[in-house]
Amino acid sequence: MPITVLAFAGSPRRHGNSETLLDWVLEAMASEPDVTVEKVVIVDADIRPCRGCNACERTGACVQHDGMTPLYDRVLEADCVVLAAPIYCMGLAAQTKAFIDRAQVYRSRKYVLHWPIIPEERKGKRLGLFLGTAGQAWDHVFDAALPSVKCFYHVAGIRDRDMRYLLVNRVDEAGAVERHPTARADAMALGLEAVATLRERLGP
Repeated sequence: MPITVLAFAGSPRRHGNSETLLDWVLEAMASEPDVTVEKVVIVDADIRPCRGCNACERTGACVQHDGMTPLYDRVLEADCVVLAAPIYCMGLAAQTKAFIDRAQVYRSRKYVLHWPIIPEERKGKRLGLFLGTAGQAWDHVFDAALPSVKCFYHVAGIRDRDMRYLLVNRVDEAGAVERHPTARADAMALGLEAVATLRERLGP
């Protein structure tokens, strides 16, 4: 059965450490038969910040018509949604956070309007992957970012048990992740494991 992967590169810097990590995961996934991979670069996608107007609580749609508009359906249609971002000042980079904030539409549909987010038969079959990079060596450097990531996946119909994480710290300057002793192998393994899991869930 075909598998669709929709990935988001969330760094303001192109081809940096988080996007390199993402490319390794996607390379592994795309090497498998019947897997379609698409990468969206958030900084190039014309995604404006949420206005906090709460109009989506009445209509289930965002009043802003920008690069996020076509992504709403595509996120829900994908079998696997991959988000990659660097940590800036102990949190997600601003571009990634703006993207997640615009997922308020899903929250309004799910919790205010009580609309189904995805069809019943697709529940528990999709996966969400988060790839994070940070320059600091602290163990807690990702702690502030993960709740936002989980919120995004929850409102998009992906449960905690259906999330996977690859978090790499001590990679500060450009290209540092390429010298990391395990990052590439871990990324490739994650991509292959995700495809295997999706094949199991989606069937032949």
